[in-house]
Amino acid sequence: MEIILLEKIANLGNMGEKVNVKPGYGRNYLIPQGKAAPATAANIAEYEARRAELEKAAAEGMAAAEVRRDALIDKVITITSKAGEEGKLFGSIGTADIAQVLTEQGVAVERNEVRLPDGAFRMVGEHDVQLQLHTDVNVAIKLIIEAE
Repeated sequence: MEIILLEKIANLGNMGEKVNVKPGYGRNYLIPQGKAAPATAANIAEYEARRAELEKAAAEGMAAAEVRRDALIDKVITITSKAGEEGKLFGSIGTADIAQVLTEQGVAVERNEVRLPDGAFRMVGEHDVQLQLHTDVNVAIKLIIEAE
């Protein structure tokens, strides 16, 4: 399925590019989310007419992400949770927990912006967490998990 991207998508392409994607990805995710449109002649003409508006919105989104990044640089958050004697948590600390603590501390972070490639944390200790606030804006914070 050939689509035209209406915003930059990681590992796919930049705004305005025509790319081929699997039909389900385009039909079920990219098009309903407003991230892409089918690459028809009418849609390409509409994109060219709206190009300045879309570029302005992308620049505003990037600027907002950079402001949030500056607020998060060198941030250390502490979460307490019940744990056993060996430091293993009863449960886990996941993306929703981290996003909630950051939002409570005054920096709005969505749970889908928190990147945990190794999964949720299940041990007490100090951990590094990556946040992807925008396609091009990443920041690392430190998470300390303490036993209750």
